[in-house]
Amino acid sequence: MNSAVQETLTSNLYDQQVKKLYHVGGILGLTEDVLQVLSTPERVIQVKIEIKGADGKVKTFVGWRSQHNSALGPYKGGVRYHPDVTQDEVIALSMMMTWKNSLLQLPYGGGKGGIRVDPSKLTKEELEALSRRYVDALYKYIGSDIDIPAPDVNTNPQIMAWYLDEYIKITGKADFAVFTGKPIELGGLPARIYSTGLGVATIAKASAKKFLGGIEGATVIIQGFGNVGTYTAKFLQEMGAKIIGVSDSKGGVIDPNGIDVQKIIEIKESTGSVINYPSGKKVTNDELLISECDILIPAALENVINKFNAPKVKAKLIVEGANGPLTADADAIMKERGIPVVPDILANAGGVVGSYVEWANNKMGEIMSEEEARKLIIQRMENAFEGVYQKYNKLGDQDLRTAAMAISIERVVNAMKARGML
Repeated sequence: MNSAVQETLTSNLYDQQVKKLYHVGGILGLTEDVLQVLSTPERVIQVKIEIKGADGKVKTFVGWRSQHNSALGPYKGGVRYHPDVTQDEVIALSMMMTWKNSLLQLPYGGGKGGIRVDPSKLTKEELEALSRRYVDALYKYIGSDIDIPAPDVNTNPQIMAWYLDEYIKITGKADFAVFTGKPIELGGLPARIYSTGLGVATIAKASAKKFLGGIEGATVIIQGFGNVGTYTAKFLQEMGAKIIGVSDSKGGVIDPNGIDVQKIIEIKESTGSVINYPSGKKVTNDELLISECDILIPAALENVINKFNAPKVKAKLIVEGANGPLTADADAIMKERGIPVVPDILANAGGVVGSYVEWANNKMGEIMSEEEARKLIIQRMENAFEGVYQKYNKLGDQDLRTAAMAISIERVVNAMKARGML
C-alpha cells in the first residue's frame, strides 16, 4: 500500500472494529448503552519501560495492556512488539479477542498487549531487559485466572520464557499457566507453534467446500509468510491446494504452476525473503493482493484490503489469516461483489485454541498429547465454522463476519446479563 493511500485511510483499527460492532448490534437489536459498554475496555494499562542500552544510555519505551471484557472468563490475548503499535490498536485487538474466544466457546474474555518498539534494533540483552520490565510493570494485573498473555507479532516462545521467569521471581508463584506459547521445556504445547496456521488451513478447507466445491486443486495466494502464512501454506498443500503466490515485507512471487512450499520456506530462512525464489514472477504486496486466484489469505497486518483495492481483488474467496486485514468499507465491497470473506475471529482462532490446550495442560498437569491437541484444534475450528455457516444462512442478506460476530456478541451479552453486568 503506498503512503498516499495509507494517509487517506483515516480510520484506525479501533474505528473499524467499532463500526463492525455497531453494524452487528443493529441487527441484534442492541441498545446504544449496551454497545457503549461493549466498545469500551474494562481496563487499559499504559506503562513506561526504561532499559539501559548496550551503549550505556537509557532507552525509554511505551507499552500497553488492554483488558476488554471478562464476562466469559479471564482476559486472553497476545503481546506484540512493533514500532507502529498504538493504544487504539491494542484496544481494538483486545475487543477482537473477546469475540474470538466467545465464538470458539473458550473460557476467556479478550485482552491484548503491545510495546512500541522495533525489536530488530535491539540486542538480545536489550530485548530480554525490555520483556522483563514489561512484566515488572504489569504483574499485578496478570495471572492464570486473571489475564493470560501469549505471543503475537514479533514475540515468540523465548520472550514468553523471560516473561514467566520474571513473573515467578516477582510473585513467588510457580504459575506456569500465566503465559501460553512458551517453550516446550516450560510447559509449552508442541502444537502451539503451528496451531494458528493449522486453524487457517482448516477453515480454508471447510469454506472452500461450501463456496468453491472443495480444496483439491484450488489456487491459493498468501500475503505474509511469517509463522501463520508458512504453516497455512504447508497444511493447505498437504490438503491438496495449489499455492501459487506468497509474499513477505520485501515483496512476493507468483508462479501459476505452483510453488514448492518447503523450498520457499528454506529460501526465506537462508536469504531473508521469499523474493529470492527462483521461479515465477516477482510482484509487490499490492500486486499480489489483486492477482487472480481461488483463495486469497491475507496473513500479515491490518487494513491491507480497503476501499481502494477491494474492487480489484480477483479471488473467489478470502480467508483472513491476519487480524483486521479488511476494512469495513472493503467488507461492504466484497459483499456487493459476492466474494465471501471468512472473518479473522474465526479463521485465525486456531492459535488461541492451542493456547487454551496449553493453559489447561499447565493447570491440570500435562494431560493432553500433541496429537490429541491437534485433533481438538481441528474439531473446534470445524464446529465453529459450521455454526457460523448456519447463522449466515439463517440471517439471509448478511456476510460471514456479521454471522460470526452475532454469535460471539450474543454469548458475551447473555453472560453479562446473567452476571448482572448489564
